[in-house]
Amino acid sequence: MKKSSIVIITCLLINILSQAQGIRERVNFDDNWYFAFGHPFNKSRDFNTGTSYFTYLAKARYGGDGAAAIDFDHRAWRKLNVPHDWAVEMPFDSKASHSHGYKAVGPGFPDVSVGWYRKTFKIDSTDLGKQIFLDFDGVSRDSKVWVNGHYLGNEPSGYQSFSYNISDILNYGEENVVAVRADVSMEEGWYYEGAGIYRHVWLRKTSGLHVPKDGTFVYSEIKDNDALVRVEVEVVNKENHSIEFGVLNQLVDAEGKVVATSVNDVDTLDAMAHTQMKSEIKVNDAHLWSLKDPYLHTVLTQITVGGKVVDEYRTRIGIRSIRFDANKGFFLNGEHVKLKGTNNHQDHAGVGCAMPDDLIRWRLQQLKSFGSNAIRSSHNPPTPELLQLCDEMGMLVIDENRLMGTTEKALHEMERLIRRDRNHPSVIVWSVGNEEWGIEWNEIGARMTQTMQNFARQIDPTRPVNVAISGGWGQGSSTSVEIMGFNYLIHGDTDEFHQQFPDKPCIGTEEGSTYTTRGVYIEDDEKHYKTAYDVKPLPGWFTIQECWKHYIERDYLSGMFIWTGFDYRGEPTPYVWPSVTSYFGMMDLCGFPKDNVYYLKSWWQDKPVLHLLPHWNWHDGDTINVWAYSNCNEVELFLNNKSLGKKAMEPNGHLAWNVPFKSGSIKAIGYNNGKKVLTCERKTTGKAKNIQLVCNKTTLNNNGIAMITVDVTDKRGNHIATADHLLEFEIEGAGKIIGVGNGNPTSLEKEVFVDTYLQIELPKAELVDMDSVEIEKSNLKGDVELKAMRTSFTLNDIPNAEQSYTWYYKHVGNQQSIYLNGHLLREKVLAKAGDAQFAIDKNWLKMGENNIVVIADPFKPKNKWDEPNKIPGVIQVITKSEKVHRRLFKGLAQVIVQADGEGEINLKATSEGLEAGEIKIVVKNTIDR
Repeated sequence: MKKSSIVIITCLLINILSQAQGIRERVNFDDNWYFAFGHPFNKSRDFNTGTSYFTYLAKARYGGDGAAAIDFDHRAWRKLNVPHDWAVEMPFDSKASHSHGYKAVGPGFPDVSVGWYRKTFKIDSTDLGKQIFLDFDGVSRDSKVWVNGHYLGNEPSGYQSFSYNISDILNYGEENVVAVRADVSMEEGWYYEGAGIYRHVWLRKTSGLHVPKDGTFVYSEIKDNDALVRVEVEVVNKENHSIEFGVLNQLVDAEGKVVATSVNDVDTLDAMAHTQMKSEIKVNDAHLWSLKDPYLHTVLTQITVGGKVVDEYRTRIGIRSIRFDANKGFFLNGEHVKLKGTNNHQDHAGVGCAMPDDLIRWRLQQLKSFGSNAIRSSHNPPTPELLQLCDEMGMLVIDENRLMGTTEKALHEMERLIRRDRNHPSVIVWSVGNEEWGIEWNEIGARMTQTMQNFARQIDPTRPVNVAISGGWGQGSSTSVEIMGFNYLIHGDTDEFHQQFPDKPCIGTEEGSTYTTRGVYIEDDEKHYKTAYDVKPLPGWFTIQECWKHYIERDYLSGMFIWTGFDYRGEPTPYVWPSVTSYFGMMDLCGFPKDNVYYLKSWWQDKPVLHLLPHWNWHDGDTINVWAYSNCNEVELFLNNKSLGKKAMEPNGHLAWNVPFKSGSIKAIGYNNGKKVLTCERKTTGKAKNIQLVCNKTTLNNNGIAMITVDVTDKRGNHIATADHLLEFEIEGAGKIIGVGNGNPTSLEKEVFVDTYLQIELPKAELVDMDSVEIEKSNLKGDVELKAMRTSFTLNDIPNAEQSYTWYYKHVGNQQSIYLNGHLLREKVLAKAGDAQFAIDKNWLKMGENNIVVIADPFKPKNKWDEPNKIPGVIQVITKSEKVHRRLFKGLAQVIVQADGEGEINLKATSEGLEAGEIKIVVKNTIDR
């Protein structure tokens, strides 16, 4: 390139960069929503939505009736921020869904199976002419959305991200309202799914000419550490005329430095048309993305018109190569990597599916801590934040489609997933099916797999496709799929399959399914407790150790994904009620490690490990099966400092001793080449004395999350592994408790402590004779003719001290004086003064019928078809939640605290007979999303 050309391009870049600020906006839309329960089939209990002359399917804007109407009064609803999962707030019930953890929501519980969300927001008048979108990362489930009374659409799946262009229907410079209705009456999956807007919501603003959401595809070809980065950019023209434009792509490193640039030739795009622009960026000695060094670049795409930037789109990428070899397994950047993965649902103690980003990060850290390098998003598209964090932290992902199918709609659902996620370096495989028992073993399964595979390749030719198969190995789907997924060794012989299909790479997509309960070492079917030792779940099945040995000893197996990393609500196999969570996890529902974690830590990573189980609180005469998990060469066991012998550790194995119990301690010493490396000891503990609180962080950003472990110790500070004390928690300052848990699979305790909201919708007020109203009338004189209007409502109970009553009043006249049970509540309220609300004195209320009289100058219809309001609003009843509490399970409980504001958080835990525990956390003003 000539020097003059370089100068011209450099000047162009400087000019473009100087113009690019504020071109595109993406605003978090999580805060200040209002929530209330509707009803799936009783229209009167669903705020009469869909009952107007024109329903939401009939005419534009008229369709927004009931809770979707522009002027619907939602002030009495509960105010909250999303993400929000209302299912986790529900009690447990034996009649509820077994697979969803017996939460009293969904099938059989119509009163709490529809949730409404509403939010008002203002759009600046200067935004007129922009394209404005409402983006939902996920709503569970069967959501319908309205903006300003306009019906936007329906998304049946709770896992798909979706978006609506709302540019034409906004009131610029004025208030707007969005309404969302979610219905979980029908379950989508066979595991806990939550309910509501449980992922983030965003407001996105662009120019008319712009890159659409998920409109770029960036992938790399690597040779001798040099990279060719290919960039495909979709451009959409929503203006009213054709436009000449250019595309500039810059590769920016993690420090913000521009590494390389490509410029497309000028092109013309007609109004309402779209096109794709392709370019290449050459990078010498590229800094590659890897598990140990997850280095991220950004492709900055700028759309220019006449030298001016009109849109700017950022695509975060990792430059890396992946390859699956049928005989040698998986390779990242040409280096062999054994996949050490877990399957996981989006579900955690206390918060359900509405996991804050900080909690997702914490869970990934727990997985990485024992050497896991991969995760399978079973069995649905993951939340976008999970993939972003896997990119940042160096975790590989099998990204799974929700429903296998080859109809146009089914393929479109898969396309949405792939387009959304294909720029993430962490994603290495698309999974298009899981245990499809109806078809996986036959020719239909083979054809469907091939069709989905062919389709996926058109959208992303850089990644292979996988199906997780639990039966019919060698038949059906397994014959046509690119990457074979073995679900459970009991279903076949992997060696035999490899001989039959020697050119097909293979992964263990699900292995384990072992039943364990943290801290339990004697099986108790009456209490629904399984032992924490790694034993076969059923005859013929395999332990975690047996699974790993099988996979590590065979190069052709790329690795295995354990079912599961964490326990989750539902599927409490092999039990039913009152078990409410699964037993499969390497960690419990709180993320507290079970003993199997230490087996994996011994062989999935390189640092020295020594773990001894069980605890040492037993009875004289007991003989205890003592296990050591370690990667040391040898381990020696001591009982009260007397050696019980030294044993050599078999690779990928564990050691065991039968030890007669004696009060005191057992101690293990690990040796490498005859040298002491590690010591692990378990002591008989004394009487419980102190509550200990341990937090994963001492400082939080505003909105950040602190994971607090609660335990009880004796006077010597020893953790008591059998403690089951009931604890109460108090929090002060800039934070709130958003959930509690303890990992007990049979616990029916409350997980979330929120105030209960009830709305008493007042009936229409009817005109009555003024003389029939028994109130003081001396203050009713005025310049207008006043009339009496009467209605009533019923209370089934006497108001209690924990309740508050607020009347959100809707005017029935130009002015009015309001009486409740003969008491003057408010005098001469003017409609022109705007909405009114009154705190009600509970002493004025009574059980049974309560009478309302409004002396008003009633509204008069302007047209014969007008129906002036005669419903005087809604009374909100808030019942204050009980104090946050949780019982320890096998010595542990968890409290999740979210920062809210700036300053200091003080959390205190108390229990009868114990010294209180207390912890302080500093909150900075920086917002954490």
